[in-house]
Amino acid sequence: MPKLEYPVQIPVNFFREGDQFVAHCPVLDLSTSGGTFEQAQERFTEAVEMLFRDLIERGTLDEVLESYGWHKVGTPDPRWVPPQLVRSVEQEALIPLGA
Repeated sequence: MPKLEYPVQIPVNFFREGDQFVAHCPVLDLSTSGGTFEQAQERFTEAVEMLFRDLIERGTLDEVLESYGWHKVGTPDPRWVPPQLVRSVEQEALIPLGA
């Protein structure tokens, strides 16, 4: 049976934590890391592929993606689309240091 797939643009945030680069995807609640930016990118791609394979094998793809705000578009073969990133900003917050 041929492998069916289609491209989707997924928002990913990259952070530096010490000597590691962290990739975090809010629309999949998925994170991974690597020693270099490129390694974090590669590991993120692998993690997404593993996640989708697992969801399909378990039969929970629709349920999980809906819970993350994804929706289907198109007919006759609807495809999943992630929530649209509106803006990514740094926002100040006050963090209490104790009583």
